[in-house]
Amino acid sequence: MKLVKWSMLVSAAMLAFSAWALTLDQAKAQGIVGETSNGYLALVQNNSEAQKLIAEINAKRKAKYLSLAKKNGISLSQVEALAGAKAIEKTTAGHMVKVDGQWRKK
Repeated sequence: MKLVKWSMLVSAAMLAFSAWALTLDQAKAQGIVGETSNGYLALVQNNSEAQKLIAEINAKRKAKYLSLAKKNGISLSQVEALAGAKAIEKTTAGHMVKVDGQWRKK
């Protein structure tokens, strides 16, 4: 019986933790994170939780960009520039984008 209660408590704690975790959509909506013209996310405001999120997402993006560059016979920087332009274009109005080194609300 005690094991069941402990298991339920751990499960509840894990659900609560995931509910507290910052999502990319939340970070963008709060103006903490924005898209850049080089195809990666960057911090607009200092936030350690968002920094971890950015690092994870940017690592995945870079792996994808490298794969696309190799597949299409173009450079990584070309893929990054194309991805950056597309990400900025698709950014929701009111979210932050960094263009020519300056943060702006789209």
